[in-house]
Parts: sequence; C-alpha cells; structure tokens
Amino acid sequence: MDTDAQLTERDPSPTPDQGPEQGSRSARFLSRTARLRRRPVTLLVLCLGFVLLLSAFIAQPFLIPSSSMENTLQIGDRVLVNKLAYRFGSEPARGDVVVFDGTGSFVHREQGENPVPGLLRGAGAALGLARPAETDYVKRVIGIGGDHVTCCDKRGRIEVNGEPVSEGYLHPGDAPSSVEFDIVVPEGKLWVMGDHRARSSDSRDHLGDPGGGTVPVDKVIGRADLITWPVSRWRTIDAPGSFDRIPTAAGPHG
Repeated sequence: MDTDAQLTERDPSPTPDQGPEQGSRSARFLSRTARLRRRPVTLLVLCLGFVLLLSAFIAQPFLIPSSSMENTLQIGDRVLVNKLAYRFGSEPARGDVVVFDGTGSFVHREQGENPVPGLLRGAGAALGLARPAETDYVKRVIGIGGDHVTCCDKRGRIEVNGEPVSEGYLHPGDAPSSVEFDIVVPEGKLWVMGDHRARSSDSRDHLGDPGGGTVPVDKVIGRADLITWPVSRWRTIDAPGSFDRIPTAAGPHG
C-alpha cells in the first residue's frame, strides 16, 4: 500500500461533518443559553412591576423631605403609607399622620415638569428612593369635618370643640402656634398641622386661600403607619391619646 495513501487515510478530518442530530443539539443549547440570559431581566421587570402596583394601590414608601414633622419624622426617614386605611368607609381621624396631595388647597399653580424626568422621578418616589412630588405633603390631622378649631387658650393651647389639646408630639421648644386662628372645618375637609410648628407650612399658612387652609379628604393619599428606614428609626406611628377627650362637634357651625 502506498505510504501517502496510508497517511491520508489516518489523518482525522479537521472539520467533521455534523449530522442532523448534532446540529439540532447545538441549536437547543444556544436557545437554552439565550433564555437563561433573559431570565434575570424578566424577573427584574416582573418584580419592579409588582412593587409599583403594590405602591400604587396598597402601600407606598414615602421619603420625608423636610423638618416640618420633627421630631416624629426626620429628614431622610422612609415611612410606609397605608393606602387602604381610608378605602373602605373609614376616614382620617384626629391625630393621624397623613400624606396628601395639596393641589387646590396648599398649591394653586400649575406644576410644569419635563415628562421623561417626571416619569423617572415618579417611579423613584413610588419606591421611596426619590423626593415626593412638590404637591405631596405629610402633616398631622388636628380637626375633622365639623370641628371648631381655635388657637389659642389662655395657656397657649389649641382647642378643638372647646377642649384643649395636650400635644406631647410637638417639637421641643415649639409653641402650639404663633398664629391665632378660629375656624370651623367644613364637612369632608381636614385641618392639618406639622409637629414642628416653627418650621411647618400648614393649614395656618393658607387661611386666606380657597378652602381656608383645609384639605379635602379625597385628596388624602394614605396614613403614615411605619418608619421603615433607617433601621435605627424603625417604629410604628401611632395616633396619640391627645384627642381622646375631644367631644363630637356640636354641628356644622360649631
């Protein structure tokens, strides 16, 4: 036998032909690899969508942007806002800390914003990662519909329906109010104030505006129930006993 022929017969083919079964196996492997690469992205999108839905309808993290509620809430705190608190017939009660949309009560101008940054900011705010909208506020409910709220009595205390309120939640050193007021809260509205009265722009600052400084109940986004961040600040936000002795309003005219 020719030597050259023997060498030719023994040399393995550098690119062996792939049969139908081997080609199919390679295609399945590539397809599986592509699916595995897409899976983390899909899971991330699904998780983000779930969190946004949860934030939109059930509970939303809210970043505290100012000192108006100190010492109850501090700048940078993340609170969990319960959006179901007032969905099934319940309404805000005196002493509740609520987040509300101040459009039409505290804000009377159009808020212009570029759509794309606005969308990103809205998503960040919904996750508690960015400052809330400029029209969102967090305050404590002092008076509800029908209440006669005045300031101040001879000892400098706010009165609701003729009963003085002992406000143990006030920022140390703050007076209940440096502004005198006397208002009957319309039905379906709220009189709200910050716990740090010296630093809070609240119902007192809008007495001359439409609505007289009161906030419509249907503008309430939810009740702040829990401080979730930082960990050292983790605690529930309970309604104080300051309003337990307040009598029911005598009527629509106080």
